Amino acid sequence: MSLVDAIVTRAGSRRVLLTLTAILFLTFLDTTIMSVALYDLQSTLHTSVQELQWIVNAYALVFASLMLAFGTLGDRLGRKRVMLGGLVVFIAGSLYGALAPSTSSLIAARAIMGLGAAACEPGTLSIIRHVYPDPGDRARALGLWAAVAGLALAMGPVIGGVLVGLGGWRAIFWFNLAAGVLVFAAAVSPIPESSDPETARFDFAGFTLGPLALGTVVFAIIVGETAGYTAPHVLALFAIGVAAGALFVFAESRAKAPMLEVDYLRRPPFAGSLFVAFATYFGVFSIFFLTALYLQIVLEYSAFRITALFVPMALGMIIASSFAGRWVALRGPRTPVAVGCFLAGVGILLTDVALLGDVTFVPLVLSLTIAGIGFGVAVVPITSVALSSVPARHSGMAASATTTSREVGTVVGVAALGSLFNTRLTEFLTRRLIELEVPPAYRDYIM
Repeated sequence: MSLVDAIVTRAGSRRVLLTLTAILFLTFLDTTIMSVALYDLQSTLHTSVQELQWIVNAYALVFASLMLAFGTLGDRLGRKRVMLGGLVVFIAGSLYGALAPSTSSLIAARAIMGLGAAACEPGTLSIIRHVYPDPGDRARALGLWAAVAGLALAMGPVIGGVLVGLGGWRAIFWFNLAAGVLVFAAAVSPIPESSDPETARFDFAGFTLGPLALGTVVFAIIVGETAGYTAPHVLALFAIGVAAGALFVFAESRAKAPMLEVDYLRRPPFAGSLFVAFATYFGVFSIFFLTALYLQIVLEYSAFRITALFVPMALGMIIASSFAGRWVALRGPRTPVAVGCFLAGVGILLTDVALLGDVTFVPLVLSLTIAGIGFGVAVVPITSVALSSVPARHSGMAASATTTSREVGTVVGVAALGSLFNTRLTEFLTRRLIELEVPPAYRDYIM
């Protein structure tokens, strides 16, 4: 039994778990909370669809690019220390966002918040791995972790809708600021410090090449949707990302203390959990971003009405995640993953059907709820398998790799579906302007 296990009592472990999940809730909440502020942002800052995507994506892009680096850094320097430092950066970004005078300032604020989230989120998983060494207890703790993660993602549009309805989009950042200060104060005392210092030389190559590879590829995906994926600078970004990725794998295979142990990717459970995490979050964000954007801009739903749509989905995620934790502890992860992914896919397809023609409230709520239940079931075994597939000393590495896959799925999902939405919108507006016999010069001005 480790020193951390001896110090943390059962009652104390519950307090630690609640504090960790509060940090998790705050960082995951901001992945989706801006989705209901899109119309208000367009009205006040006159943002384009591309700028709206950057406001959403800036957070997830930085979050995804630096997650793995900070997870491994926490293993070496102290998981609590890195996590609390990340909270400070998150709070600073929230203050800057609340005072942002322009779209570019707002995008920068979201990027700063993503930097803070990347530093503090991996610790919420890796510390659980140390506080709950028993696999059964850990599975139940991960069930709560996953329930809170699902709750945060689902409650983002709900809380965001209420805040925007009461005080506009700036209220979201003031909320983040206040919540960040409260969570920081609560986390200082109960969370134990843990680390697994390496005597080998620090992996500077991995910490440079990893974020560079991931960041440039994701950036190319985002830029390519407006510039075109055959544009020279987009192709150059892809080439840089691929080259940096190849160098990263080479450097990590030779490093004595790598940021990512590439041999773990040869383990089917670990690699499979990363792929399923990517696919699941890619799918669920088709709901959060595209559905919210469509309902606000096309159907002119209010923030409060969208909030009412997403509440049943949030409840479905919470209940399903709680149930899935016990299911995984008793039966293992394989069946829950399959069932969860199937239900999430069915829910997404039904949501697409519900948005065709005249949109009615009940079918849309039911389809969103099915997707939420499936997502809540799937996320628990994904996390459990990733953490159980590697030694405890690399729990931060495993946690950050899993969450990186989620965030990359988020960014790619928003970029791909946002591009599709923008293309369809442009085609529709062009066709209507031609039908109305608007002169080409005026059409170009309107577009």
